[in-house]
Amino acid sequence: MSGRKLPETTAHVRIFRQSWQYTLLEGEVSAGDFTWRFQWHFGQGKLSVEPSQGRALIKEHLGRFLEQKDYQLELGGDYSFIIRSQI
Repeated sequence: MSGRKLPETTAHVRIFRQSWQYTLLEGEVSAGDFTWRFQWHFGQGKLSVEPSQGRALIKEHLGRFLEQKDYQLELGGDYSFIIRSQI
């Protein structure tokens, strides 16, 4: 093993709306030079991310983060997670 550090990017998540009735979280995620808005319908396991520019870079990572943390996330909260690539 070469000892080289793998590239990584910190993604920052902010929750703007939370509805237990509609099983919905809405928020914003930023990583690198990109910022996206998202809707996570956790009752259906459905994630939408806009705008489309750069969406492929974040959607899978954000989906995993939300699946692991959705019931721990609070309205107005700021969170972060590490992506093992450069964005």
